[in-house]
Amino acid sequence: MFESLVKLVPRSAVFVLIVLTLAAIAAFGAVSHLVARFNANAQARGRKLYAAGIADMSAGNAARAIDEFRAALTCERTNSQYQLSLGRALRDTGRLDEAESYLQSLWQRNPDDGPINLALARVAARRGSLDDSLRYYHNAMYGSWNADPDTNRRNARIELIQFLLQRKALIPAQSELVALAAFLPPEPALQLQTAQFLAEARDYPDALAEYEKVLQIDHGNKAALAGAGTVAYRAGHYETAHNFLKQAVDADPQDSNLRHLLDSAEMVIESDPFVRRISDAERNRRITDAFAKAGERLTACAQQKNVSLNGDFSTADLPEPAMVRLHSSWLKMQPDIQHLSKIAETTTPGAIMDLVFAIEQQTANDCGEPQGMDEALLLMSRNREAADQ
Repeated sequence: MFESLVKLVPRSAVFVLIVLTLAAIAAFGAVSHLVARFNANAQARGRKLYAAGIADMSAGNAARAIDEFRAALTCERTNSQYQLSLGRALRDTGRLDEAESYLQSLWQRNPDDGPINLALARVAARRGSLDDSLRYYHNAMYGSWNADPDTNRRNARIELIQFLLQRKALIPAQSELVALAAFLPPEPALQLQTAQFLAEARDYPDALAEYEKVLQIDHGNKAALAGAGTVAYRAGHYETAHNFLKQAVDADPQDSNLRHLLDSAEMVIESDPFVRRISDAERNRRITDAFAKAGERLTACAQQKNVSLNGDFSTADLPEPAMVRLHSSWLKMQPDIQHLSKIAETTTPGAIMDLVFAIEQQTANDCGEPQGMDEALLLMSRNREAADQ
């Protein structure tokens, strides 16, 4: 019977080829199915490991997260999210070279990606590299983001500003702050943060403008009142400072620093002979008081430094001390003070105050920052034009 069946089987090459092809297809399908199942299982294991790594990162266990991210990458070697997370974890544990290696590999494949550039910017910031930080943070600001691009770009700029302020790089920080302020939404929290950054960068006029924007929305905001008063004071705008500081002190009477600034601003306003809207008699009184106070400060400072103001230095090898020269000028100017009310429109009041300011600056250098009216006179000397603004 077997021999008869064999005789029935065609022996043509075409039939054999068909049979072999069908067998190969079946085998390939089986192998593909096995490979697909293997890959699916590997991907599922990778996702599980990645989720565990994210959980450990959130719990502060970066070292364990690194192992889990590495294991996840063995399951899916081309997964950019796993690679990015591993780079971040390595960075957070201080392994900057390894972190940069992973992140640079990602960056070369997608140099416009916002999160990748931000991760590299943070590596550069950790290293303290100003140039690389600027480059990558700017790439992050103008790069692509899958979700909420405006917020992510703004946050990247804020991070850069914080880095620049920490490095005392005030000029580039001011430039970034101008760009930040130009596109801020009308949200008091963001405006207040920007104002505080501007104050730290010593851009007092722009800081004041941002504090005022906050107060337009939230009139009683204590932080904005205190900030506005402080930056106006630092800018030498004592009238403006007084207005804001008065409200800030009323809102928080226990703040001794604000109280000191308010008292100083009041003393400047009450002592400055060059403010507008005062009579000639009041101007002369203020000049006389300032002249006398400067003389007392000079005498006290000389005693503190054991300097004889009446000593003869004409034959000495050492140069005459600055305080001695100032005291000599002060003595010579006393007759002008005595006849100040009889002096018409001359340069004498200005010359007297120039000497007063020179004394206050010299004694501040020699004996430290003064208090009371001497402090007010020193502040006036540093910003004579803006005191009544």
